[in-house]
Amino acid sequence: MRKPLAVLGLAASALAAGVLTASPAAAVSASTTFDVVYPDARPQQMYHVDNEAKVVSGKITVKSVVSWQIIDDQVVDNSTRFTSFKITNRLESRPGKDSADVIEASKTCDLTQLVNANYSWFAIEPQNTCAAPSTTYDGEVWWSSDSTVVYDIAGDGKGATTVQLLGSPLVHG
Repeated sequence: MRKPLAVLGLAASALAAGVLTASPAAAVSASTTFDVVYPDARPQQMYHVDNEAKVVSGKITVKSVVSWQIIDDQVVDNSTRFTSFKITNRLESRPGKDSADVIEASKTCDLTQLVNANYSWFAIEPQNTCAAPSTTYDGEVWWSSDSTVVYDIAGDGKGATTVQLLGSPLVHG
């Protein structure tokens, strides 16, 4: 399903703002949108990441889905934008609602080739989805999905940039 990033961002942000915890039957998500500005004629891009947590068949599962588009839709850019573009998705737990997060599992996905080969991507497919390994769901624990993007713009000489993304609401009960 293809949707403009702005619509996805508004809907997911409203969900994240309105739901602090959710029952295990619900999938909860939070969204982060960030722009990447290049030091030359390459068009600025907007990246959108949804972090989702849900319980499936007695397991807590988490994933991050990355979508992107160029800001000026009239431009088709086939240049190499990144030397590296990676997202790390984390399954996090807390023994209490206000306790510190503990990383239960994580996975880093290298999206460099996909991002460089496609100036925009709106589909939710395995190629742009990063999922940490699931674990057995414990209703006494508070669970969430969190992620970080680390990218290095080709030719800017600045090195890697890290973007900490908004984690999902907590799943408990």
